[in-house]
Amino acid sequence: MTIHKEGTGTLLITIIALAAINAIAWFYASDLVQNILWIFSALFFLIVLQFFRKPTRKTPINPQHIIAPADGKVVVIEEVMETEYFNDKRIQVSIFMSPLNVHINFNPLSGIVSYFKYHPGKYLVAWHPKSSTDNERTTIVTKHENGTEVLFRQIAGALARRICWYVDKGTVVTQGQEFGFIKFGSRIDLYLPLDAKINVKIGDKPVGGETVIAELC
Repeated sequence: MTIHKEGTGTLLITIIALAAINAIAWFYASDLVQNILWIFSALFFLIVLQFFRKPTRKTPINPQHIIAPADGKVVVIEEVMETEYFNDKRIQVSIFMSPLNVHINFNPLSGIVSYFKYHPGKYLVAWHPKSSTDNERTTIVTKHENGTEVLFRQIAGALARRICWYVDKGTVVTQGQEFGFIKFGSRIDLYLPLDAKINVKIGDKPVGGETVIAELC
């Protein structure tokens, strides 16, 4: 397991900030305060470090499968009206990522990106019902080789202040490859055809890039 490229700047800033705090404490604080700060600094750095971990994932590539785009917990499975692109009913499957999850985002299917848009917005908690429409987010639609289109959204949470993406309209993508990263707590929504077979239930904890969320008919 390695550290993701998105963590380089954050980890460097964290090291500098913690070093400065501990240096000041070394000159002005008591031994007890110094020891407490050393322990706090070590724990805080480890928390940030684990957030940017990049585990090895083996994607079971299958053109009929929709692979989990992220680690986390399934919090929504419902039929909804999707109004940005399809303007019809879809099955929404939402995965909430806590700060302890890996925050790499994986392409749920292979194909070509037929639509992409970035939306600035609010930072409501990721499980809030309006986070899908009001929060900072991206909307990505990938067109499957059989013509089926699947829409998915990266949604920033209360702690997230930066969404990263590596695709644009016209990008050819492969199932299981990275398409983005969201920093510090977030959510991904999938919008699937109504006839898709859903293989997860509320409360399940899928593994990004590996778990089969649904099967296309």
